[in-house]
Formats: sequence, C-alpha cells, structure tokens
Amino acid sequence: MLKPVMLMSLAVICGGYQCSLSAAPYDFKAPSPWPEIRKQRIADLLPNAMQRADIDAWLIVCRENNNDPLADHVGCENAGQTAVFMFYFAQEQFRSIAFSPSGESTALAELGLLDNVESIPRAGSAIQSAAAFIAKHDFKAIAINISDSNAQADGLSFSQYRQLIAAVGPKYAPRLISSDTLVYEWLSIKLPQEVDIMRYAAKLTAAWQIEAYQQVVPGETTDADVAAFLKQKMQQAGVTDAWAPDQNPNVNSGTDRGHSHATNRIITAGDVIQTDFGIRLWDRWVTDIQRFAYVLPANETKVPEDILYYWNSAKQGREAAYQAMQPGVKGVDVDAAQRTVMEATGSLPVMWSTGHPVGYEAHDTGPNLGGSKAVSVRPASQKTLAEGMTFAFDGFYSWFLPDGSPKTISVEEMVVITAEGAEYLIPPQQDLILIPTQRN
Repeated sequence: MLKPVMLMSLAVICGGYQCSLSAAPYDFKAPSPWPEIRKQRIADLLPNAMQRADIDAWLIVCRENNNDPLADHVGCENAGQTAVFMFYFAQEQFRSIAFSPSGESTALAELGLLDNVESIPRAGSAIQSAAAFIAKHDFKAIAINISDSNAQADGLSFSQYRQLIAAVGPKYAPRLISSDTLVYEWLSIKLPQEVDIMRYAAKLTAAWQIEAYQQVVPGETTDADVAAFLKQKMQQAGVTDAWAPDQNPNVNSGTDRGHSHATNRIITAGDVIQTDFGIRLWDRWVTDIQRFAYVLPANETKVPEDILYYWNSAKQGREAAYQAMQPGVKGVDVDAAQRTVMEATGSLPVMWSTGHPVGYEAHDTGPNLGGSKAVSVRPASQKTLAEGMTFAFDGFYSWFLPDGSPKTISVEEMVVITAEGAEYLIPPQQDLILIPTQRN
C-alpha cells in the first residue's frame, strides 16, 4: 500500500540539485536522436577505434531475427536476408560499404549512413561478395564479431563463421581476428550529446526514486509497492527498463539479495531501504543509480549512530573511488582505492565490483572497476579509463543485521570521465532519505 507522505522538498533531498522535471528538455515519446548520433559515432569515433585496435577492416554479418548485437550501431538492424557491412581503410581513407540484398539495398542507400551500398541479387551471396572485396583490397587484419569476454562483440553465429571462413579461403582466414578490442575502443566512448541525454535520464531516475520513498507508509507499504510505483512512472514517461524487467527496480528493505526482484516484504521501522533502478531512453541509453532511505522509529528524528556510521563510511568509499577515476588509471586501481576504505572502516567484504561502464547497457563495454581483491576478476579491469567513458560505481559498507544476515549500503552514482577526472552526471546522494513511522 502506498500513501503520499511528504518528507522534505526534492531540492533538499537532491543535495541542492533541482529535481523539478517541469522543463524537460527531452520528449522520450518523440523520434529518437539515435540515427544522427549513430552517423556521428561512425564518422568521428570509429576510425580512431579501428586505428587503436590496429585493424584494416571490420566485417559485420547481419540477418533477420537473430541479429548481431551491434546491428543497429552500424545500420543493419533491418536486415532480412544475410547482409554484410564493412568499415575499412583504403589509401589511408576511412570508408564503408554494405553488401545488401536487393530487396533492402535501396532503402539502405537512402539513409546515407554508408559510403556505398552494393545490391546483391536474391540468388547471390553477400558473404561471397564481401570475401571478393577483401581479396581485392588485400586487407591484413580483419575484425569479426567473435569474443570470449564481451557479448556485445560476439554476434557472429557459428554457421555464419563457417560460411565466412569458406568464402575467404585459406589465404585470408588467418587474418580474421576478434573485434573485441575494436568494439571496446568504440563503444566505451560516448559523444557529448549522449552524455547530455544520460545526464537528464539520471536526473529522472533519482527524482523518481525520491518520489517513490515519499509514498512509503511503514507497516503497510511493501518493497513491491515501491517497485510498482516506479514502473508506473516509467510507463507515463515513455521509457523502458535498463535491465531485466523482473529485476528493475530492485527495492530491498531487508538483507542483501543481490540482483533480484522486489518482494512483498513489508517496510518497517529501522529498515534501511535500497532501491537499485535504471531506465532506458529511446531503447538506447540507460541509467543505473541507487538511492537509500532509513525508516525512523516512532518518536525518533535522526539516524542512529551505527546506521549513520555505515552510511558515512560508504560515502567515504565512494569519494575514494571518485577521486581515483582519472584518465589513464586502470579500473582495478579504482576498485583498490574503494576497498582500502572498506577495510579501514571495518566493512564486511562484498562480492561486487566497485563499478562498471554504463551507457548502451547497464553493464556496458569498457573498463571494469573491480578485481583488486580477487572479486570478479575480469580482463577489462586492467583497461584504463579515458575521456568520454561513463560509469556507474558504488561506495560500499556491509554489516550483519541482528539475525546474522548481511546488509550492504552501496551508494551508486553515475559519472563521465573528463580530462580533469570524473564528473558526476547529477549531484550524489549525501544524506539518507528519512521516512517517519506514522504515530497512532
């Protein structure tokens, strides 16, 4: 059950940040800005990414239904029959070409996304045509979407791979390499206009969580009620889930449950409530932000000393990670900075990384902010931060509840990396949101 309960102004809860959404700069029910942004990403970011990955060409095979995860990043989201998109360097010039089935090639050419669209007769083969193109240019390093570590760079199916190997033949098959590094270099960087969209989305995400907490009636409201309120806000605004809908938002007033769904647990006095919530705009850009509240027992007006210590310790860890996020710093070192604070403040260990890239997915491509204490050791934790990368990251403090089960505060915020270091997309939560217990 939810009932309106005014706690304080949104401006106060937002740490001075104006949460009013009356002058929204974006209409998420309007056409997406993605087509134009995609053109700019291909023109401005992809050539540099290919050079950093030291490849001559990138080949993407697209098809109907079970398409490559990056299909709509390169323009082949509408493929019916098999199509091949290639981005390459010729005479030191960055170029692009699509080998597209004739039934789709006209519309594709009209988009003006690629330099050239070669129409393939229905009886022909886009893969064979691409293989002939490879031989003509004698590319030395050709990236294809196969990866052991990044699902976004692993879109080539086994049957497509067999067809491609057969088409290019023994001379060029050894030159086919994983696109993992290229995809990493390209997807991890966001354009300024993308960051602006994510900034406003973060503002929405946090403001809605605060509004949801304002509806809580201790002893009546359940975690699932809070989640349902946020789902309603998403539907009204025309945005969707940043991750699995059944687990977004994850509202948890009890012991740690990890990535999970909100339950029918009734929120009561003394609870620390965690809401982990993300929205997806135009089916493209996502957020991942947590907000925490504390339910004051009757006749109490402030947070008890132990809970306040846990909260401030988590913020201290967040600040250490924030200060460590500089261009050129490895993700593992950001994690180490945060875990040093955890150890100093007496936190229990936690299983989760300090942070992760966020943008096109909640757990996007880029450096992983983990691995310093053998917690989720991933190759990406050895990657370095760079300008234009966007992250969600936490400051942790974990302790045992009276029943012996663990409880973790994980103050999660979003940042963009600039030349000077990390920059919050919105001001971080500084104080626990206080929910009074109703008196009889």
